[in-house]
Amino acid sequence: MNNEIISLLKNRKSTRAFLDKEIDFTIKEEILNATLRAPTAGNMMMYSIIEIDNIETKNKLVKTCDNQPFIAKSPWVLVFVADYQRWFNLFKYYNCDKIDTNKRLSLPKESDFIMAINDTMIAAQTTVIAAEALGIGSCYIGDIIENYEIHKEMFNLPKYTFPITMLCLGYPTEGQKNRKMLPRYDKKHIVFNEKYKEHTLEDFEDMYSSDYYKNINYMDGATNFAEHMYIKKYASSFSEEMRRSVKVALKNWE
Repeated sequence: MNNEIISLLKNRKSTRAFLDKEIDFTIKEEILNATLRAPTAGNMMMYSIIEIDNIETKNKLVKTCDNQPFIAKSPWVLVFVADYQRWFNLFKYYNCDKIDTNKRLSLPKESDFIMAINDTMIAAQTTVIAAEALGIGSCYIGDIIENYEIHKEMFNLPKYTFPITMLCLGYPTEGQKNRKMLPRYDKKHIVFNEKYKEHTLEDFEDMYSSDYYKNINYMDGATNFAEHMYIKKYASSFSEEMRRSVKVALKNWE
């Protein structure tokens, strides 16, 4: 199938090295206008986007987001905030609790948080694809969910918000353009019919049987890919900080 959009989706890869070239304002506006057309639950658009221009802020984000220097070199940095505060304020201003005199205005709960996260991530991915279509690379920074207290102060975030992801965008260097794409798991391991299928040891061995996984330089202490990923990701210090940070933030939504 020869389709430009399908081809773009199949060939997109993360960009972590950018040309020293600013993104024109009109291009940014075009991307953001596409973003605002992203699917959203009930047309509520439960997200806000914070543009970061100040180099001092970028340098601080380098440190708070697991020491990734390329963040500071990104021409365009966007923080995507799951946002139910806007709706809660609207309900308060219009005294919506008076609709049912037997109830006080209910506070946002965990389900509202999850719905806001859904909206936010859909908007972020729409941004990625819109940017890619205009020749602009991007990289997700999930580490923005670390250090909740610091980011809350940095961005003046109210109670019912949470920075769920961050995008670094810019024109990719030739090295980034030519970098090999990482493999993805075979469809049979991800897409199931009617019911979830729990993987067996044999399934996992099949998943990681390609030369790519055999040729990885394992982390110190690892003897196989499972141990490698356990040490690198699951048991890492940044994962521990993410868990702590999210646990603190979730207290706002109980």
